[in-house]
Formats: sequence, C-alpha cells, structure tokens
Amino acid sequence: MADKSIIGVDLGGTNIRVGKVNNNNIVDLYSQQISSIGSEQVVLDEIITSIYKIFNDSVLGIGVGVPSVVDVKKGIVYDVQNIPSFKEVKLKKILEEEFKVPTYINNDANCFVAGEKYFGAGKNYKNIVGLIIGTGLGAGLYTNGKLYCGANCGAGEFGMLPYKDGVYEDYCSGKYFEKNLKTTGKEIFYRAEKGDEDSIQTFDEFGTNIGNAISAIIFAVDPEIIILGGSVSIAFNYFRESMEKVLNKFPYQNSVKKLKIVKSNLEQVSILGAAALYYENHRKKLKESEVI
Repeated sequence: MADKSIIGVDLGGTNIRVGKVNNNNIVDLYSQQISSIGSEQVVLDEIITSIYKIFNDSVLGIGVGVPSVVDVKKGIVYDVQNIPSFKEVKLKKILEEEFKVPTYINNDANCFVAGEKYFGAGKNYKNIVGLIIGTGLGAGLYTNGKLYCGANCGAGEFGMLPYKDGVYEDYCSGKYFEKNLKTTGKEIFYRAEKGDEDSIQTFDEFGTNIGNAISAIIFAVDPEIIILGGSVSIAFNYFRESMEKVLNKFPYQNSVKKLKIVKSNLEQVSILGAAALYYENHRKKLKESEVI
C-alpha cells in the first residue's frame, strides 16, 4: 500500500481537519474553520472542499470522526455538537457519491481508540479502552480485537454512570475543575508544574475519582489496556498515584495487576483514528503488512 492512502477527517464543532495517511504517517494535512452556525448544505460544502484539498487518485477510502451519535452502518450522523444544522445527515452516502471511494463514519471516541489500535499503544492488544478525559468523559472500546460500538453507537459512555451526587463526567473531566475552581484542568496543570501545592492536591483528589471510574470500567469490560487521551490526560503524572491507590483496593487484584494504564503519545490521533475506520472495515481483505 506504499502508493495508496486513506483520508482521515476530524470534524469538530468549530474546525475541520483533514489528513492523508500513508505508511503510518500523515503525509498531507489541511484544516479550516467551519461555519458552525451555517446551514447543513453550507457545512457539507466546507467538508467536501476540505477533502478535495488533499484528495487524489491514490486515495482508497475516507474515514470521518464526528462528535455525535452515529448510525455506523448507514453512516448517518445525528445532532453534531456545536453544529445545530446537523440534525440528521446521511454523510456516508453524500461523501461516497462525491468521491467514489468507500467512506466510514463514527464518533470521535471510537476513532480515538481505533487510532490507538492501528497506530499507537493498542497495537498488541485485543481488549482496549480508549478513555478520553477532556471537556467530558467518554470512551471507545475494542472487544476481542474488534471495535465495539453497541447497538446505537452508545457503548463506552461511562461518564454518564451515576457517581456521588451526579455522574462520573462531573468528577472525571474538565467539568470538575470548572465547577469547583472556576478554571480549566490545563490551568491547574500549569500551576502544579510550578509547584503550587493546592493544584497538586486538586489532582490528588481528581485521581481518586478517576480510580473509581476505572474500577467501574474494569467491572464492565475487563480490558487489557486503558489508553488515556483528552486535554486533562496531560496531567496524568499528577493524578496517577491517587488513582492507583483506589485500584489497589479493587476486589479482583489479578485483573488490576494485568491491566496497563498509559497516556496516549500519538500525535494527530483524531485524524489517524478516522483513517483507521477504513482499516477496521477492510482488514480481512488486506494483509497485515498493508494495514499497519
């Protein structure tokens, strides 16, 4: 596949980023702001125009990650975050008719874990959780070597499970810092880096909450590896110890001892993960050397 490429599209609420992936690398990259409050057709035109910036005859397929619920089989996206006009868009059909190559759509959490499976820390594992700790708490799952989305693309929404007086997302994402300190996790991280004891203590408390969330994840899906992503994961070294203290009390210690928990080191994981949707759907047709 040296002369063939896959296009990965990361559709955010304010920007679209498009990358051409070849031989494990992003060889071409384009990004632009989108008209998030524009009509459905305006936003579609911007997506198509962005893809054309790097599209050529070498492209075998397209993968698109979106921050929304997706009908994975039909490639329909529903209620995209921060794009009000994208209520029900048949994105797969539209892009396949335009570009004449197979196109696959999934949500951003599933793309994250797919990117790690094919390009990152998840390569050698079959049971993986990609845990995104950012403005919210979400996860993508690999079960027995296959991307698992659930019946309605809702698998992995651990952040919505009840916890304390709310849900895990209230205590295990950027919402925790906004609610309690009126600031961001990134700002608390910068303060901790400068030695601020209150900020270090805040992450200690945060890690306890993360440990409880991971305990729930182990009970639910029993993964081999959990890969942390999202903006707050940058502070992993500050909340790791308190997280591990909680896990040391988990009733099935053999599961904990075998479990790896690592921070993602994969650059442009959103684009790589979107491109990985093609590999996930075509892996039976491709030799392993061609997939990764």
